Amino acid sequence: MNKLKGMRWWMVGLVTLGLIVNYLARNTLSVAAPTMMTDLHIDTKEYSYIVVAWQVCYAVMQPVAGFVLDAIGTKIGFAVFAFAWSLACACAALASGWQSMAFFRGLLGLTEAAGIPAGVKATTEWFPARERSVAIGWFNIGSSIGALCAPPLVVWAILHAGWQWAFVIVGVLGIAWTLLWSVFYKHPRDQKLLSDEERDYILAGQEAKHQDSAAKASWRQIVRSRNFWSIAIPRFLSEPAWQTFNAWIPLYMATERHMNLKEIAAFAWLPFLAADIGCVLGGYLSPFVHRHLKVSLFDSRKWVMAFGSLCMIAPGCIGLVASPYAAIFLLCIGGFAHQTLSGALYAITSDVFGKNEVATATGLAGMSGYLGATLFTLLFGVLVTHTGYSPMFVVLAVFDVLAAIVVWTLVRDGGPRMPAKTDAPAVAGIR
Repeated sequence: MNKLKGMRWWMVGLVTLGLIVNYLARNTLSVAAPTMMTDLHIDTKEYSYIVVAWQVCYAVMQPVAGFVLDAIGTKIGFAVFAFAWSLACACAALASGWQSMAFFRGLLGLTEAAGIPAGVKATTEWFPARERSVAIGWFNIGSSIGALCAPPLVVWAILHAGWQWAFVIVGVLGIAWTLLWSVFYKHPRDQKLLSDEERDYILAGQEAKHQDSAAKASWRQIVRSRNFWSIAIPRFLSEPAWQTFNAWIPLYMATERHMNLKEIAAFAWLPFLAADIGCVLGGYLSPFVHRHLKVSLFDSRKWVMAFGSLCMIAPGCIGLVASPYAAIFLLCIGGFAHQTLSGALYAITSDVFGKNEVATATGLAGMSGYLGATLFTLLFGVLVTHTGYSPMFVVLAVFDVLAAIVVWTLVRDGGPRMPAKTDAPAVAGIR
């Protein structure tokens, strides 16, 4: 059988497609919101309850999804969750009020929770340490492309058939991707299209904790480790910004900047295009900083995190501009900034946790992030009617700066230690 050159990049491309569908499903609601809220007689506070239903279920399910992925493997685990979230997305077309929409979005949250842990686990399996931030940047771009594609797709569906059809179309796309994943994804040891040379390159560049024989830390060991909290706390602080972008930008443009449906379709995707650039550039920034600033590969992730958090100051200034186009520009900087720092945080997670625990650790940290997003969304839904959007964007900028400070203060180069009774060796740092 002929070998396929650069097979690891084909695999990360497949993960990226999955994340595109994943984020397309979650962003369909925000774009459909102005029309759907009118049809179903939903007010802003009730809409925030719908968003929170997704966030709570997503948060609770993240560590469970991560544990399932570590237990049964990336291939089967991701396929099962993807098929389930596709059905949940399509079922949202049946909603008749905010309660039923919240129920279907809750189901979507439970099933979509596997997306990021699966992506981090797949890149950990397929890439050496020095390429991992780049690979994470490329698969993380799927989250932004999904959000980018949602406005034109949903508006097209609304204008031609109704908002319900947007959920159905995205559900069908998810099922199609599940079939694609089930056929083509394989672990490097089972992938017959992978050349021996590339397999040796991948394995030679992986740390000892990413080898198949490495011991797996328990949930308790992970949660009790310093490195877990150095990731979980920044996720708690930074995730509200991305969820606000995903859930509220179209509504913000309609209510605060008085844009119509066609203008929303024309401009609401731009912050997510900027986020795409942040995903990719952030991935390449880490090896660039490592090479030119002569810092360790691990420390380079922290420098990228700091850079992204400082750029988040831009959307915090959105209340200072009168032009809606200037506001969109600041949101674009915010999208770029958040995905830059988010990719760095995922890379740090893959650095400090082993192959058999990285999905669990990612899921547990993700739960922390979405609990933060849930609390902020509840606050957002209530206060936005009294204070407007601008103060809330200031808070998001402050949160991201604090997240970077926590990473610099707490994180250490190395994962949770195994108990003395195991035969696992101490985890070596990445340099």
